[in-house]
Amino acid sequence: MTHSLTDQSTDLSAPASAADEHYEDWSERQALAEAMIPIIGRLYRQNNVVTSIYGRGLINESAIHLIKAHRFARRVDEVELDLQDTLPVLQALAAADPGAASVDLARLTRKYKQEAGEADLTEWVKAELGDVAGRKGATGPDDGEGRRGTDVILYGFGRIGRLLTRILVDHAGKGDGLNLRAIVVRKGSDNDLMKRASLLRRDSVHGSFQGTITVDEAANTILANGTLIQVIYSDDPANVDYTAYGISDAIVVDNTGRWRDREGLTQHLRSPGVARVLLTAPGKGDLPNIVAGINESAITDADQILTAASCTTNAIVPVLKAVSDRYGIVGGHVETVHSFTNDQNLIDNFHKGERRGRAAALNMVLTETGAAKAVAKALPELAGKLTGNSIRVPTPDVSMAILNLTLERPTSPEEINTYLRRTALHSPLHKQIDYIDSPEVVSSDFVGSQYAGIVDGRATITADDRVVLYVWYDNEFGYSCQVVRVLETMAKVHPPAFPRV
Repeated sequence: MTHSLTDQSTDLSAPASAADEHYEDWSERQALAEAMIPIIGRLYRQNNVVTSIYGRGLINESAIHLIKAHRFARRVDEVELDLQDTLPVLQALAAADPGAASVDLARLTRKYKQEAGEADLTEWVKAELGDVAGRKGATGPDDGEGRRGTDVILYGFGRIGRLLTRILVDHAGKGDGLNLRAIVVRKGSDNDLMKRASLLRRDSVHGSFQGTITVDEAANTILANGTLIQVIYSDDPANVDYTAYGISDAIVVDNTGRWRDREGLTQHLRSPGVARVLLTAPGKGDLPNIVAGINESAITDADQILTAASCTTNAIVPVLKAVSDRYGIVGGHVETVHSFTNDQNLIDNFHKGERRGRAAALNMVLTETGAAKAVAKALPELAGKLTGNSIRVPTPDVSMAILNLTLERPTSPEEINTYLRRTALHSPLHKQIDYIDSPEVVSSDFVGSQYAGIVDGRATITADDRVVLYVWYDNEFGYSCQVVRVLETMAKVHPPAFPRV
C-alpha cells in the first residue's frame, strides 16, 4: 500500500492531537487534585475529619497521590474514580462543618450517585452525617463539655512502637483524640536519644518519616510534627511516675513482648498516671484477644488489661469470620508464610527456640504459630476447628496466610471471590479486609497497607466444599493500624465512619 505526502502528514498529526488531549486531561486532573488538598487539610486540622479513598489516606498527600488513589478505585469498582465527582462531595463535606469523623470519599460519592437522584449535594451530605454535621471538630457525644483526649504511652520503641508513633502523630488532629505523650525504653548508649530519633526518621522498609523531627537532649524529648514526646528511661514497668510529666489516666501500649500474662502486665498499673494496658502480642491465660472489627464491642470500662492479638490473628480472623458467616467452616489448616522478625538470628548462632538460630536472611525456617488457636478467643465458634504452622522466609515485611478450609457447603472461585470482594467493599469489615484481583502483585506491593488482610482473588482454589484462600498482610504496618483501632475503642475516641455501612 502506498501513501501520499498528504496522507503521511495526516497520519503524523493524529498522535500529536491525541497526545495533546491526554496532556490536557492530566493537567485538569492535577488542578482538581490541587484544589482538594487545602480542603482535606482544613477538614483534618479544624474538624478532626480523616478522609480516604477505599482505605488510602489523603491527609498530607500530594496531588499525584490523590490521582493515584482515584485510579486505584478501579480495582474495587472496576472503574476509575473521577475527581470531578469527588471534589464537589469534598466541598459539600466542608460546608457541613462536621465533628470528628472518618470519611471514605469513594464510598460517599458512590452512594450519592446511586441513591440521591437529583437531591442537592450539600443537603444530602448533611443528612448523611446526621448529628455529626455542624459540630466543627467535636469528639464524642454532644454533651457541651470539651474533651482533653486520652494520653498514650508506648512502652518499647521497636518495629511496632515506631510505626505506632508514626500513625499516632499522623492522626493527632486537634489533640482531643489519642495523644502520644511518652515512650519508655532502656538506655542503650550515651547518644541513645539521637539514635531513637534517627530510627523514627528513617526506615528501610517503610521509608522516611513524613514531616519534621526535632530532638531536645536536655529535656529528653522528641518533637514530631508538633507532637511532643517525652522519652523516659526505665527497665521497671512498675517504677515510673508518669504524673511527673503531666500524664494521667493513660493507656500504656506494651510492645516489648516481655510480659504477656496478667501478672506481668499488671506491673504497669502500679505506676502513677496509668489507667489501662494494651499488649501488642497474643495474651496468655485469661487475657482477652481483641481483633478490631470483630470483637472490640466486648471491651468494657472494667477491662484494665487487653491484648491486640498477633499480626497473623488479625489478618485471618476477619476473613474467617466472613467465610464462616456465609458458608460455615467445618475445619481447616492455616499456614503462614511470614517475613523474618527481629527475634531470629542474622547469621547462624545459638537461639533458645528451635530452628530460629539459623540465618534468617538465608533460609526458610519452619516454626510454630499460635494464631490458629488464638482465633477461638475472637471467634469462639471456630474453637478446635483449625490447626496452624508457620514458615519464616527471607523478606523483611509482608506475609501471607494460606487458609485451607472445609466448608459446610460447596462453592466456586467465582462465587466466593464475589462474596469476599463485596465484603471488602460494603460490609462492616471494610477496614479490615481488602480484595485484589491482579496477575502481577507480589509481597512488596502491600508494604504500608492499612488493612488487616488482603484476599488475593487470583489465587483462590475450590474443590466442592473445600477452599484455599491466600491472604496477604503487612505484618508491621497493617497490624499497627489494627492496634490503633483497638486503642480508639478503649479511649472511646473512635470516630464514626461515613458513609454508614
